[in-house]
Amino acid sequence: MFYENYYWGMNPIWWFLWIVLLIWIFATPYDIPGQRKRKNAPLDILQRRFASGEINEEEYEAKKKMLEGQ
Repeated sequence: MFYENYYWGMNPIWWFLWIVLLIWIFATPYDIPGQRKRKNAPLDILQRRFASGEINEEEYEAKKKMLEGQ
């Protein structure tokens, strides 16, 4: 048997695929795996401001309509 192009039992293509997979798993910019939600989305900020009492219900509804219309 010839093992000229095999490194520790795997072809270089498989090494490349494993390295890409590991980088993809550990280098994703998400805080919690599986949760892919934008951080500080405009609607989230608006909801936080309404919940904290910075804006009233009328302002909240007006700004919400404006954001959803975009």
